[in-house]
Amino acid sequence: MGQLVLNITQSTLLYLVIAFSLKYTYTTTGFFNIAYAIIITISAYFTFLLTITFNINLFIGSVYSILFSLLLSVSIYFIIFKPLLKTKVPSWQMLIASIGLYIILQNIISLYFGDDTKSFRTWKVKEGHQILGAYITDVQIITIVVSIVVLILSWLLIEKTNIGKQIKAVSSNPSLSNIFGISANKAILYSFVLGSILASVAGILIAADTDMTPTMGFNWLLYAVVAMIIGGMGKMRYLLFGALLLATAQHLSAYYLDSKWMNATAYIILIVFLFFKPYGFSGKKLKKAEL
Repeated sequence: MGQLVLNITQSTLLYLVIAFSLKYTYTTTGFFNIAYAIIITISAYFTFLLTITFNINLFIGSVYSILFSLLLSVSIYFIIFKPLLKTKVPSWQMLIASIGLYIILQNIISLYFGDDTKSFRTWKVKEGHQILGAYITDVQIITIVVSIVVLILSWLLIEKTNIGKQIKAVSSNPSLSNIFGISANKAILYSFVLGSILASVAGILIAADTDMTPTMGFNWLLYAVVAMIIGGMGKMRYLLFGALLLATAQHLSAYYLDSKWMNATAYIILIVFLFFKPYGFSGKKLKKAEL
């Protein structure tokens, strides 16, 4: 049972990191940016490239990977999404554009690195630390600690800084924000920067624990979207409830049934919430968007 709790905790935190990376780009732009899945993936593969191919220290390689992912995300925003937002295209068209972009970039990764599983884990495999009957590895400890730290820092950025207040203002009411001199374009750019950093951190942590494939980012992103819908668009605690419920249901289904049921469980929960509690735990209605 202790091992189950540990696995649920780790998954909850990773879902929460990715969901938080999506939340403010969604609320400022009105669409789910599926292209964030490629940020999750590319950060892992760029870390692999630097550490395995060029023999760079893992920590330094991870920092460079986060910076590369940030540059890629911001470039995508300026080249593709900002012009589309300027023409005020419907949110479903933005969603389709992000899916198309994801498919293109995912195939580029597949062409360059191949479709087989890759790993940048060069350290010796050893038995985990025993805590309350559960075995926790060094990677899992790092994942849990780093996830908590980046979530706290992200929350402080949103709640306590001028940048965060701009993002929240545009998320709440873009028209009124413009009257008060708050630039929607800057707020959206800030949300893309925050989101790409969180997504890339999550990608590196996931790959360090379970290795990587070119499609790894998509499943994790969809889990985060489900957690967001379950939690609703309220405060972080509602995202936490959504991520915790999803992770608990998935790991219980894997424990009592089979690991193959983890994906199905996520979508069963999503359908149930869409029928009986469409606004999630927070009760706040989502903005106009298509998924």
